[in-house]
Amino acid sequence: MIKQAGTIAVYVDDQQASLKFWTERAGFAEVANHPMGPDAFWIEVAPPGAQTRLVLYPKAIMPGWEEQKAAVVFECDDIQETYKTLSAKGVRFLEAPNQMPWGTYARFEDIDGNEFLLKQ
Repeated sequence: MIKQAGTIAVYVDDQQASLKFWTERAGFAEVANHPMGPDAFWIEVAPPGAQTRLVLYPKAIMPGWEEQKAAVVFECDDIQETYKTLSAKGVRFLEAPNQMPWGTYARFEDIDGNEFLLKQ
């Protein structure tokens, strides 16, 4: 049976700049970094201790990447504190935490304009 998501592709312009965003601003760890050709790498990042990882996939080698948007929700224990910490590190939030019947969420984007949700 499927237990969890393994990797989720996020299409990026500059893999190294994206890696820096996720490790330095969002607090993720680099899990894998393997050559995929002359100008591309298989780069995986994840929150420390997490099993699901983001693959920072280069747009340049993915035809039709514009049509393949990631829909990723990151769960956290304290959304207000997470929002505060990430905001202080320069993460741009499109929506501050909002409480809904199904939980509290906040929407943010990475340096390539990909949107993500935090949920508590």
